[in-house]
Amino acid sequence: MTGLVVLAAEQQLPEDVGKAGPIGALLTVLLFVAILLLVRSMTTHLKRVPRSFDPGDDGPQVVVPDTPAELVDPRPEPGQELLDTLRRAPRAIEGPRRDDGRPDASGG
Repeated sequence: MTGLVVLAAEQQLPEDVGKAGPIGALLTVLLFVAILLLVRSMTTHLKRVPRSFDPGDDGPQVVVPDTPAELVDPRPEPGQELLDTLRRAPRAIEGPRRDDGRPDASGG
């Protein structure tokens, strides 16, 4: 048993093993400086972001007409041409026709 105690005493690790050295402290300080620079950069970028991305918040926009006729005749609203086309087109779902040869439901 005394042999084991002597072996354990001979294999003891030096005192400075496992402790942080000056290189570890330097790396820690460099990481903190890098984090501070990143936070500073992010705050400046966030200050440039607008509060809202709604197009109405940009203020009045000046529309320059392409032709002189557009000065007199106002431009159609966006989607107005599509609405006019849909109003002129026949309906996709039509009611039942009377001439299909079936008896009326009310005459039953």
